[in-house]
Amino acid sequence: MLSNFGIAGIQMQVSAFTSNVEQMGNYMRHIRMRYPWVKMVLFSELAPLGPKHSTAEVFPSQTEAQLAELARETGLWLIPGSLFERVESPEGDVIYNTLSVINPQGQIVARYRKMFPFRPYEKSVAGGNEFCVFDVPEVGRFGVSICYDMWFPETTRTLVAMGAEVILHPTMTDTIDRDIELSIARASAAQNQVYFIDINGVGDGGIGRSIVIDPSGYVLHQSEAGPEIIPIDVDLEKVRRERRRGLRSLGQPLKSFRDRDCNFTVYQDTTAFPYLDSLGPLVKPDD
Repeated sequence: MLSNFGIAGIQMQVSAFTSNVEQMGNYMRHIRMRYPWVKMVLFSELAPLGPKHSTAEVFPSQTEAQLAELARETGLWLIPGSLFERVESPEGDVIYNTLSVINPQGQIVARYRKMFPFRPYEKSVAGGNEFCVFDVPEVGRFGVSICYDMWFPETTRTLVAMGAEVILHPTMTDTIDRDIELSIARASAAQNQVYFIDINGVGDGGIGRSIVIDPSGYVLHQSEAGPEIIPIDVDLEKVRRERRRGLRSLGQPLKSFRDRDCNFTVYQDTTAFPYLDSLGPLVKPDD
């Protein structure tokens, strides 16, 4: 298997009022020419059409097909951030925040619905319930999650338990808690001995400050607030070595989790923790 694999995160100016797909294509063509060793590109959450629910499409959709054609044209693996997906139902349509994984042949190899919408602020978006990993042949296994998902460590831990060696994490953060997310991204990489690639947008798509962390917990790159291409050569053998020997040849958290002596009751029976009910409903604060 190949050890090294080039991934470019795209911290792009996102508009909420026009399609951003043409701009995404221009970035991909530029990367294909300037960084021929890059084999995969990752955009920020909701990059193609922006954050308006009115853009939701029934999948497979016209926009997804345009993105698939860009992957085929450039010969790149494409993680285009996400799109709002509309699922029609007699009881009323349901909206999901959905990420498509597109291979260099332009085929949709996986779709992932964001598990944790940013409630109560995203209360009209439904949460998915299936994890998503996919294999790049002769390279390794990749996992995907979206934005608020990473605030729940169980999401990254599950993807890693499914074999993920790289977590691709598009986000759309435009709020004052971005500094906390940077800490969570680094902790997620270290706790799970995994590459964690967290790509934010700018403009209507976020405030930038994308970050890439390696499986030793070292920050490989942290962006500022402007548009930026972030080409990174990930070393999958480094992941495998860290997991065998321990993070920086020290702690071995994945093996320790596997061989633990304790059970986590909070996951088995939430009714055993009445304190959680005492916190009140999940609503926006009004005082």
